[in-house]
Amino acid sequence: MTSPIDIEGGGASLVVDGEPQPETKREAVKLAGRSPGQLMWLRFKRDRTGVICAVVVLGYFVVALLAPLLVKLSGTDPYTLYGQDPTYADTPVLDEFGLPLGYLGGVSGGHWFGVEPQYGRDLFAMLVYGMRTSLYMALGITVLIMLTGVVIGLIGGYFGGRTDYWIGRGTDFFLSFPQQLFFIAFMPVVTSFFVDPREETPTYFRALAMLIVLWLLGWMGMARLVRSTVLSLREREFVEAAKVSGASPWRIVRKEILPNVVTPILVQFTYQLPSTILSIAFLSFAGVGFVEPTPDWGRLFAVGARYAEQDPAFMFFPGTALVIFVLCFNLLGDSVRDAFDPKSGR
Repeated sequence: MTSPIDIEGGGASLVVDGEPQPETKREAVKLAGRSPGQLMWLRFKRDRTGVICAVVVLGYFVVALLAPLLVKLSGTDPYTLYGQDPTYADTPVLDEFGLPLGYLGGVSGGHWFGVEPQYGRDLFAMLVYGMRTSLYMALGITVLIMLTGVVIGLIGGYFGGRTDYWIGRGTDFFLSFPQQLFFIAFMPVVTSFFVDPREETPTYFRALAMLIVLWLLGWMGMARLVRSTVLSLREREFVEAAKVSGASPWRIVRKEILPNVVTPILVQFTYQLPSTILSIAFLSFAGVGFVEPTPDWGRLFAVGARYAEQDPAFMFFPGTALVIFVLCFNLLGDSVRDAFDPKSGR
């Protein structure tokens, strides 16, 4: 029996005795051979907003990675006090009141984004180094939060019973701590234990303290999300079939359940990273995170707040950069979620 199954471009693809002809067979294999990841990638590429945001976000990380090279090209660095160093007295950047000379906070060929009031540090150098500090520290904290939340959520959701009960109570205990307020109170106490009060707290110690606190007080949302997803998955037929076949709990979690929670994990990651960056910026703004002379996004806002009336332009470039990054990352999260959703019309 011969019947046409597809007519395209004036030609007919035939099925002969129930078997497709070679050309049709190849097309069928091509269509049926796409994995969920490939389908997600195809949907994502069709979303122009998501692609543009992905390029912008990637550009931020590249700029942060190449910060030393970019600063070298600009001929500046984030630590030199161009307004006070006698070496640069022949090219003043500040007036007698300590405010930047020129327009838009002292923008010039030597200082692309202007200079800092009172000290004259180069804003472009501080911004790219601040991006490097904030982005890569936030990336490390977010990865730790994701890993911890996923592991705890998988254990509690799959095993249930008393295990889930005690994990849930532990999660509730950590949720009772206000993250940022706790850190503001926590930092002086830790510093007094490990650092001589007569000495300045080292930058690495501040970074380590922020990493530990933001990690310990940030995994609960991820754990609850994974737990709720696993609770629904463990009753599905493919999990029951794996149990009947004698598969170990570790194998079931790794092979059957974990691949099905990748979507919420990735989507949550795209929301968690900008939130962590804002938390780091807030802590530096409050004076318990990074302090001078360490470049940091939050410290730039703290400096800008002090001179908002005299030099409002100082906040323009750091604020614009942070708004663009957070907005693009949030839009990227929406695009990733839609790409993973087969029912999405985007």
